[in-house]
Amino acid sequence: MIPDSTDAIMPSPLHGYPGDRQLSRWRGGPRRLTIAVSRESGARGSSIAQRVGKKLSWNVYTQELLEYLAQDETQHAQILTGLSREEQDWIDNQLNQLCPQDHGSGIAPELQRMARVILRLAVSGNVIIVGRGAGFLLPSETTLHVRIVAPLADRVASMSQWLRLTPEQATEQVLQKDQRRNDFLTRHLGVQPAEVHWYDLVLNSSKLGEELCANLIVTAARGKQPLYEPSDVEPEPTDGNDRL
Repeated sequence: MIPDSTDAIMPSPLHGYPGDRQLSRWRGGPRRLTIAVSRESGARGSSIAQRVGKKLSWNVYTQELLEYLAQDETQHAQILTGLSREEQDWIDNQLNQLCPQDHGSGIAPELQRMARVILRLAVSGNVIIVGRGAGFLLPSETTLHVRIVAPLADRVASMSQWLRLTPEQATEQVLQKDQRRNDFLTRHLGVQPAEVHWYDLVLNSSKLGEELCANLIVTAARGKQPLYEPSDVEPEPTDGNDRL
């Protein structure tokens, strides 16, 4: 179940010191934080995301679940229910920017359903999305974009143990998965995932371990969680009868 949204986003500075955090008026779009996890193959990004989900009591949407929600007609329709007019307009505007009608740039038309699911999840927020370029699709002000990395040898060892493969087979799996993910992001979003400046946080799971990585993400998420003005979400009653 997708939680209801009641919070409002806080504008972010363009450069440098973020300044004092102030309550911000909501003008449509996400009103709570989303954690978007990008990961190298075998770096245990999905496992770390699950740990973060348990610590925050947030739902985790893996790549497989996202693809299911995008492809299954019933689930796709169900997840898009319950939107306000402002929220729907924001999603439509974001999609128009990502998918120009002339298709001269932006993500391919067949990926619009996936993008719509990701944008819908972000509207409610307090969710963790693994893969599918979510961190590149969502506004940085309300998204904690995390990249999980590890040395190739450690990723091969992890893949070998997980899938019971020989080192040679595991190496091939890791390199193929990395290439597919890189191609997806480069082709559809025009980004190079290895560029560290895309991310709020880059964590080496081999050096830090899953638990410490999860704790660092939780700390960063709590620090970046947007503030809101309650009056923007629930307007003041106009007379005494409305207070009953």
